[in-house]
Amino acid sequence: MQTMDATDAGDTAALPQAERALQDIRRDVLSMAFAPGEPVSERALQDRYHMSRTPIRAALAALSAEGLVDRDPRGGYLIAPIDLTEIRDLFEFREELEDTAVRLACRRAQAEDLAALRQTIDRGRTDFRVEDWMASGLDVHVELAALSGNPFLRDAVRAAVGRALRLRWLLASDAAQRETAWQEHTEILDLVTAGQEDAAARQIRLHTRAVRDQILDAVEGARRFLGTRGVVDHKQGRGGSV
Repeated sequence: MQTMDATDAGDTAALPQAERALQDIRRDVLSMAFAPGEPVSERALQDRYHMSRTPIRAALAALSAEGLVDRDPRGGYLIAPIDLTEIRDLFEFREELEDTAVRLACRRAQAEDLAALRQTIDRGRTDFRVEDWMASGLDVHVELAALSGNPFLRDAVRAAVGRALRLRWLLASDAAQRETAWQEHTEILDLVTAGQEDAAARQIRLHTRAVRDQILDAVEGARRFLGTRGVVDHKQGRGGSV
């Protein structure tokens, strides 16, 4: 199962420079230390992370592939804006994907893996730090998908949930949201443990829709902070800022 290790938590000093550059910049993008839509240059990143051009350039290429950084037509790079259409499309995909994964988990999950997942869920409720809560939320969905026994489903869920990680930063400081997440994750796990396939699938769909709506509401509430170039809505057939 996928868990958060020391390098994920920010302890990247022992990594090769290229990997350290990628993890450090990714962490700062996900935590919104860089604002969506903010221009960045290789030179500024070299100075910020005390690295040479080569690992910074490699990290930017990887982050572009992940959809977190865009090339600026005027030169340099931009932190990818928050795209409202992408959020809707992503959660539509997740809803179908996680429905399949949880149904298989109901049939295949082993007792020791269910117990380990319960510990992951409970970590999100105790000893709170924003970084830990976000990692726990990622792990819950990835570990639940891993219970399906299908590595392709697990990896697809990891990629989809990771894509939304930056957006969950907008929710992480809300104690009520953390409690709701714990309750909903616990309920889903209880249903999987009981082998109630239809009920577990229904509950994970409701949870996915609720998280989507919370994120959209949080983006709306943070619009002034994010700025006009930080939020876009690329609706089918047309694009532009909102």
